Amino acid sequence: MMSQDTQKSMMLKSIFGGVDQESLNAMRAVARKMTYPQNTILTHQGEIEHTLYIILEGRVAVTQQLENGQERLLGFVEQGKSFGEMSLIDDTPRMATCTTVGETTVLEVDEDVFDKMVMSNPAVAYSMLRKILESSRRIDKTALAELNEKNESLQKAYDELKAAQEQIVENERLKRELELAATVQRSLLPVDLPDFPDYNFAAYLEPARLVGGDFYDVDVLNDEYVGLVLADVADKGFHAALFMAVTRTLFLQAGKHSLSPREVSLAVHQGMLDVSATDDVFVTAFYGVLHRPSRQLTYVRAAQERPLLFRPDVGVQELPANGRFLGMFEELELVEDTITLQPGDRLLVFSDGVPDMINTKEERYGYKRLHEVILANGRLSAEKLVAAIVADLDTWSQDAEPFDDVTILVLEVCE
Repeated sequence: MMSQDTQKSMMLKSIFGGVDQESLNAMRAVARKMTYPQNTILTHQGEIEHTLYIILEGRVAVTQQLENGQERLLGFVEQGKSFGEMSLIDDTPRMATCTTVGETTVLEVDEDVFDKMVMSNPAVAYSMLRKILESSRRIDKTALAELNEKNESLQKAYDELKAAQEQIVENERLKRELELAATVQRSLLPVDLPDFPDYNFAAYLEPARLVGGDFYDVDVLNDEYVGLVLADVADKGFHAALFMAVTRTLFLQAGKHSLSPREVSLAVHQGMLDVSATDDVFVTAFYGVLHRPSRQLTYVRAAQERPLLFRPDVGVQELPANGRFLGMFEELELVEDTITLQPGDRLLVFSDGVPDMINTKEERYGYKRLHEVILANGRLSAEKLVAAIVADLDTWSQDAEPFDDVTILVLEVCE
């Protein structure tokens, strides 16, 4: 079995290579052999200590306390290696804490003893200086790698922050554009609807987003005729708002040249085909022309929801009408229907956002509930009937995100 003196000599020779045997023997004589149990702290980060350690058996964990309070493991010092060299030549605080992982045996050399050896044996000083330089280079290399890693992390964080700021600026720009589009869209809707002694009108529009594709209008065509339109562009957002403005203008222009809902709707259809650069935009619409003296309403339904008529003592009924949407296929057949209204009637025209309204359970509002609300409030004025329907929609949906634009137009025939 190897003697303790032989073991000391071998360890010192491996650490201080190039030192003559006489110097090694002198250092061996003064090196103190100590055995420490597990979790013994040999060096303390931030403390000024003056002892060199050479591990004979076991190993030591090297850790560092970071500024944020977290502890980082730098590595391990294994058998046959040394640590704490710098403490023998300066008063710099320890850069790390060294703790025994298991039972560990070390050789310890204190500053006072080492200073005396250096004075009497320059070879030891030279060997120690070389050892310190090696350790310093290793520390510098590690520090440089960590610095590069931090710089890369900082650059990445900077790039991400810059991209996020650019996205915020872009989002703000888009938000301003949408707000402007919403303002323009609202300005296109009628502020006040016509009010006659024998007819009242009321309407409501709530886009699912800041801007939408629904619109309505009540246009006085002449002393006897009034045009009613409610339409839905099959899209959402800014794109839909643009087509909404175009379609509304087409209805207004075509309505000035014909009292036939079919002819007006076909003119709008052709106009959409002329201005649309894509084949995926279309419009569902209800367009009717009311002859006030006779109470006759002639209308077409281009794939819009079927209008609902409330008649006292009769109830709620769907108006007959069929037709395909506007603006996509060249060939389009539209059929006009005519109904004679009676005093007390309420005609409800609405977009699919009404029956398709969902609640927090993903349940649709549906036609049955809409019929019930109309039946319960059908004798109210047009304005109050709209308010009752909107209130019931709000009660149903609660905090659910709107699925589609909600648009309602009510015609009241006064008694």
